[in-house]
Amino acid sequence: MVKNSFISSISQKKEENGGSVEFQVFSFTNKIQRLTSHLELHKKDYLSQRGLRKILGKRQRMLAYLSKKNRVRYKELISQLGIRETKTH
Repeated sequence: MVKNSFISSISQKKEENGGSVEFQVFSFTNKIQRLTSHLELHKKDYLSQRGLRKILGKRQRMLAYLSKKNRVRYKELISQLGIRETKTH
């Protein structure tokens, strides 16, 4: 339920600022989920595997940028999307 409310809030923000880091990470996450489900059916689709790796790298760089610039927004985004595990020291 949290993800659904987050998706609707991001979708509403799309009209305001479609180029925000949060929106870009959100759209990369949707693409990653679609490609992952596609690759479960088509295991030998190597072009899609390459595309998935490229999108994962882009999302990783965007998240690294966001964590450097604004740690609070970064933590909020990863908790709402549920995309990274918290590190325990």
